[in-house]
Parts: sequence; C-alpha cells; structure tokens
Amino acid sequence: QVQLMESGGGSVQAGGSLTLACVFSGGGFSAATMGWYRQAPGRQREFVAAILGGGGTDYAASVLGRFTISRENDKNIAWLQMTDLKPEDTATYYCGSKRGAFGSWEYWGRGTQVTVTS
Repeated sequence: QVQLMESGGGSVQAGGSLTLACVFSGGGFSAATMGWYRQAPGRQREFVAAILGGGGTDYAASVLGRFTISRENDKNIAWLQMTDLKPEDTATYYCGSKRGAFGSWEYWGRGTQVTVTS
C-alpha cells in the first residue's frame, strides 16, 4: 500500500521561497508519476506540476519558471521548489502518485499548507 506524506509548508512573504517534500512509502516509486496539486479555500483542486518516472516534467502555466519539481529515486522523495512566491500561491498543497504516465491519480497525501503574505 502506497502512502504519501508532505512536509515543508509554512508562511512566507511574497517573493520568498519554500521547498516541499513528498515522502513515498511502498514499492514502485521509481516507476511512479509524482505530482503536486493545490487547493485554495473555496476553489477546486488544481494541477501544479508532475514528474514522470523517467524524469519528464509538466507544469501549470501559473507556476512555470517559478516552481521546479524533482525526484530522488534512491530516497523515494519528490520535491517541489517554489520561488518568487505570490499571495495567489496560498493553498494547501497535495502530493499525488500513480503508476505509469497515464490514468487517474491513485494515492494522495494529506497536504501541507503554504501561506504567502503580501
């Protein structure tokens, strides 16, 4: 059974940086697609970034150039480096995983809160 645990959230001023971590427990990490989503109060959960097992990445237009997703297969960790943070980045950030590159996300973490103040 896969379990995901996010960490690294917090409060930061606009223009600041944070790095989120997602620790993956269970087999198959190196082949799993890992992703980050976020949900602000009153809004739907939205895609932020994803990374394939082979390292290919995809980003939402709103974070392209500011956020970087990466992974360490030997440590079963996926990272989300966030720079030049804006108040509109404030949300609960969730880590997700799925086997392979296609299909629905299968597993989710409980989320970590990111608050950006102006």
